[in-house]
Amino acid sequence: MILSPESRLSWLLQVRDSKRLAPRKREFLSSCIQREALAVGVGVVPPETIDACGIVAATRLAMRLAVEKLAQFPDFLLIDWITMPELDIPQRSITRGDNLSRSIAAASILAKVHRDRLMMEYDSLYSGYGFARNKGYPTTEHLAKLRRLGCCPIHRASFAPVREVREKNG
Repeated sequence: MILSPESRLSWLLQVRDSKRLAPRKREFLSSCIQREALAVGVGVVPPETIDACGIVAATRLAMRLAVEKLAQFPDFLLIDWITMPELDIPQRSITRGDNLSRSIAAASILAKVHRDRLMMEYDSLYSGYGFARNKGYPTTEHLAKLRRLGCCPIHRASFAPVREVREKNG
């Protein structure tokens, strides 16, 4: 996601770590960001890839895919926590960046809203798991349904509760 350096938009003051925003506020800010950003890209990595290469490598892959989807080449990358040495773009990794940088926080909002929308779609495909409510997070309800129903294709096999269910069910 690329914001103009001249961005002085009132909604920008409301941007913060996506995990600290209510769903409606995230949706509102996501639409503002998409409307006002110079370029937006979101990378999605399937569960099998996460299982095969691990969460850090999968996160890097998703970030690379997001950069590749940008309609405009970025001059500089601000990245939350991770580094992207494979990208030949000047960059800075900031620990807890979504708390310290509005650009990183805005990107986290876009990613979270996109993921939540995917989980809503998955709720229609795999209706027994409550993905519309739990968004795939290991809530008590989700774990109980996982144990009762077994795994579905979007469950990550490398995630301990999923692994336990698979081992139990053979």
